[in-house]
Amino acid sequence: MNGIYILANDYVYHQLVALLNSIEVNIGQDMPVCIIPYDDRLDQVKAEVIRRPQVTLFEDQDSIERWEAFATQAWEAHDRAQKEWRDRGLPETYRLAMHRKLCCFDGPFDQFIYFDADTLAMGSVEPIFQQLERHSWVTNDYQYCSDVKYIFDASEEDLSKVFTLNKLNHIFCAGWFASKKGVFTADILEQLLHHLRAGEADLMALWGPDQSLLNYMVLRSEISYYNFAVRGEATGSHWSSKFDEIEHVLYDKGRRLTYIHYMSVASSKFNRLCQGIAVEIPYRDLFLHYRYLSDPTQKPVSFLPETDKISATNFGAIASSIASFIKRKNGNLQHKFRRLKSSLS
Repeated sequence: MNGIYILANDYVYHQLVALLNSIEVNIGQDMPVCIIPYDDRLDQVKAEVIRRPQVTLFEDQDSIERWEAFATQAWEAHDRAQKEWRDRGLPETYRLAMHRKLCCFDGPFDQFIYFDADTLAMGSVEPIFQQLERHSWVTNDYQYCSDVKYIFDASEEDLSKVFTLNKLNHIFCAGWFASKKGVFTADILEQLLHHLRAGEADLMALWGPDQSLLNYMVLRSEISYYNFAVRGEATGSHWSSKFDEIEHVLYDKGRRLTYIHYMSVASSKFNRLCQGIAVEIPYRDLFLHYRYLSDPTQKPVSFLPETDKISATNFGAIASSIASFIKRKNGNLQHKFRRLKSSLS
């Protein structure tokens, strides 16, 4: 069975709803989706799962613990990362929950595509699944055109001891990829940990740890790999590119996108936007269209200037103060009415 995985919690609820709606419209209503929990903040996520028969919640706690343990062991071997994170007061495995996306390899789907919650589906994924018939790993992005230091932060000499230049041309963004269940066997994982502990962990960049580790796993294990972008068969997918929007779908020079990725755009911006704050994000109207596709009456129609934004905490305090004020004024009016009534009788 084919399917889609998403890593999410209630904090990215608005983005999750937009992504699910875009999958239903642009990929298919029957496409199975499994949400991997980023953490235990899941009340809104669980309610959304109940509303959508094709969506499930990943609940294999053993798998979550196993992959978190693997990631922890991998990063414990990285002395430089441990020192940097410790000096900054960060956990011993920075952004450990992001590594839960590795649960994809244990889930219900034989072949799958992983979407970060900050993406929107724009087109068919059938070509992706077709490539998975011939390859173990499929990507569709231009990360390989970026500086390798965002993935592997080491000297060219040290990198060349482990990876050929051709291998390094296969780096990818970990926010969207396709693969197969069980592609990393126990033997492969043990070998990877052996290499990492032998000093190769120090090759990995520190500040996008799930992306660095996943790239290392794919390139070092030498599983078969296909990137549509390297073959010249991919559109752009990053929000910073200029795309044409036609009927709520994005096109790159006439070619329909497979997805758009809001990588590095803070989730807090999407949350404020959905609270009615005039936040500027790329393709804002497109996001709002998919976010409120199932409930258009809830879509904000006017927006407060961002400089006037009120945090949820402050808003609650202000609302409480207003309620108290109204209650006091009402009590005063009732008291004056009673006094007036008494004087007239």
